[in-house]
Amino acid sequence: MKAPFVWFGGKRRVATEVWAALGDVDNYVEPFAGSLAVLLERPHNLHDGSRRAETVNDADGMIANFWRALAHDPEAVANWCDYPVNETDLLARHLWLVNTGRSRLLEGMEADPDYFDAQVAGWWVWGINAWIGSGWCSGDGPWMHNPDGGGVSKRPHLGTAGQGVNRQLPHLGDAGQGVNRQLPHLGTAGQGVNRQLPHLGDAGRGVNRQLPHLGNAGRAGFNNLEYKPNVLNYFEELAARLRDVRVCCGDWSRVTTNGALSYGSTVGVFLDPPYLGDVRTADLYAVDDHTISHEVREWCLQHGDNPRYRIVLAGYGPEHDHLIPDTWRRHTWSSSAAYSTTASAERQDGNHANRHTEILWMSPHCLGEPAQQDLFGQAS
Repeated sequence: MKAPFVWFGGKRRVATEVWAALGDVDNYVEPFAGSLAVLLERPHNLHDGSRRAETVNDADGMIANFWRALAHDPEAVANWCDYPVNETDLLARHLWLVNTGRSRLLEGMEADPDYFDAQVAGWWVWGINAWIGSGWCSGDGPWMHNPDGGGVSKRPHLGTAGQGVNRQLPHLGDAGQGVNRQLPHLGTAGQGVNRQLPHLGDAGRGVNRQLPHLGNAGRAGFNNLEYKPNVLNYFEELAARLRDVRVCCGDWSRVTTNGALSYGSTVGVFLDPPYLGDVRTADLYAVDDHTISHEVREWCLQHGDNPRYRIVLAGYGPEHDHLIPDTWRRHTWSSSAAYSTTASAERQDGNHANRHTEILWMSPHCLGEPAQQDLFGQAS
């Protein structure tokens, strides 16, 4: 199984090696959930009557909310992400998620550990699949909320160069064709996509409204009978897999305490923190930390000798290699350099020197010796 969205830095390609090292542990913890690439590749039979605990966590509320909502109400998430892709609504939903959806999640998740918002989850996964590059739900974009509460307006500092969807199109004239046109006379009356919508709420006005009278025949996308069953079945399969998974939202250290790891005779912990800022492109994630890998490594060194713990740490060689003791095994693997700091130069000159630099470090009590891979990712 795989996530319904692409996630930079996902470890699906090496999930087999991770599970070979962890084995069928009683308690599995993944403090940096992302796309759940490793969890979803678990090869063990989880319905054999054995009691296992699985906990995932992410500091990004959008991610945690998506997995919670999918686990508890896959049909609602499928319905909310049922929408044809267009630039206008992509930018509008991005703005809504950053300014309204995120605050809704914060309030709900702080008060209720089981809280989820299916609308936010559906719009988030719809948008992350339509968005190009990084920056989804980062707050960057051509529109912004006015600080005085007067609706939304174009971001004022986009510059005259006008790159991407935010560029000015001077040849369009005063008629202002396209979604990027200036609309100087919108005012507070709020016509068009930039209008204030104070009463959206559950009533569902505007482009995001529910259209119950259209029935199954009337909408493009997943709600069309031709497409919806496939997506809904996919979401329901994921929901069944996540049924007994505890999804947490917060700092990674909250799920790696002695209490959180107390269950079971064997505990598997897979740690895939954001890599150091000097070995990758900045701002890949909406919630990011360029130094957290140092803290994670220190935790690994403090707990690596515990015979109950099987720990796998992911990172680039320069981050940890000279600091991890020889009692930890290494598995080196190939990865794309597309989001490393040297990626641009490598693409220009055809040199892939940054490939083959990612490493899995495995604590002394991990199982087996995973097969090494050659330059092209094949087991040797």
